[in-house]
Amino acid sequence: MKSKTLTNEQFYKRLYVVLLLIFFVKLSGYFTWSENVGLTRVLKVLTRVGMTVTIWFVYRWIVRRGAVAAFSWGNKYSIGLYIGYLLLGLISFLWSTDVGYSALQWFMDFESLVFAYFFMACFVMIDTYFPESGIRLSNILANGIFMMMLIFLVGMFAAPDKFYRMTHGGEEARLGGFFMNPNELGMLGGLGISCFIFDLYKRKRMVWVIIKILALLWVVVLTGSRSSTIGCLIIAFFHIRQGNNKKLQWFMYAGAMAAVPLAVTKIMIKEGGLDEVLSMTGRLPFWKALITEGLPREILFGFGFMRIDYKDTFESVHTYAGHMTHNTFIQVLMNLGFVGFTLVLAQVIFTFYGFATTKEKEKRLMLTGIIIPVLINSFTEFGIFGETNYGILFYQLLVLYISISINQRLTPAERRHLQRTRPNDLPEQTKV
Repeated sequence: MKSKTLTNEQFYKRLYVVLLLIFFVKLSGYFTWSENVGLTRVLKVLTRVGMTVTIWFVYRWIVRRGAVAAFSWGNKYSIGLYIGYLLLGLISFLWSTDVGYSALQWFMDFESLVFAYFFMACFVMIDTYFPESGIRLSNILANGIFMMMLIFLVGMFAAPDKFYRMTHGGEEARLGGFFMNPNELGMLGGLGISCFIFDLYKRKRMVWVIIKILALLWVVVLTGSRSSTIGCLIIAFFHIRQGNNKKLQWFMYAGAMAAVPLAVTKIMIKEGGLDEVLSMTGRLPFWKALITEGLPREILFGFGFMRIDYKDTFESVHTYAGHMTHNTFIQVLMNLGFVGFTLVLAQVIFTFYGFATTKEKEKRLMLTGIIIPVLINSFTEFGIFGETNYGILFYQLLVLYISISINQRLTPAERRHLQRTRPNDLPEQTKV
């Protein structure tokens, strides 16, 4: 990438496209695009590791254009405890009931953390050295998710047998198919809606943004995900309370209220009815058995990273056999015991403290808006500390976004680099 031959406008356009494509391809690495196990593994490795390598080159491209990769760290307890969680997971290989599986899950989480670091470092440098570029994290995430959802919206017409998953004895069709768990897909749709709402705040291309939001809302409905539906409603009311634009507030109120009857229907009036809802579709008995029967066997340090029993699945007399817990905090409790659970709980508390104390209002709202669907999903599915999924990636992005900032004390060599690459437009805080 020969950035010196590009004008600023050309550089910004290319950078936006490259970042968008990197995020889209990275996101695709969490989907199961083939029923062939070998091919799926190859695709996952190429997309995930490939995008981690690619984002490093983009990171260097931004530096060469006129930025300094000199960072300082804030919210040290949040990032420090997260690294502590990974270190405990690494040590747990010593007692894991399946070292190979624990290692696979751990290295995928570590790889996504490396990607998240360079991805967020790019945005921190863009915000500081190229604020006029208009490249925003929320917009990149929103459009990357929208591009992914388009595949499913087209696929449900082109290949419904593959893009729909039949549940409740074949009575209900849920968008996702074998490609992705419908609840996870619904969470992704809700996350995209939350990110697009920040484009509404900018009041640019409003009609096009609203069309995209409606398309993502359609995806959430088609997944039949209760948790994602609840998440979307919470996101809507959260943003309504934050806005200053009365017309936009009334528009969002109307949209949210119109969705309530549909949400109630989806949550309550399904096969199984209220009883199914109150048992969290069978999860509550499963969680009770995990805590009362499984946990006492390995109460302090668990069964090893992403392991919940001595065998491949946890089985109990009164519950179904499960490979994972469908709750990210119970997952930690089972695989790293009370030691890991205490560490993770502290990490989440300090992360939310970091969100609350972020000075920039828009950044604070974005962090909160993104964590809502991710956290809700964490109580019923893989979640932010569960088996590898893109919820973990989003959580890592948020943790790093509140932890990394540009170091204002540049070395003489760093200042010379800025003077050489951008002598006429040094950022105010980095001028000699």
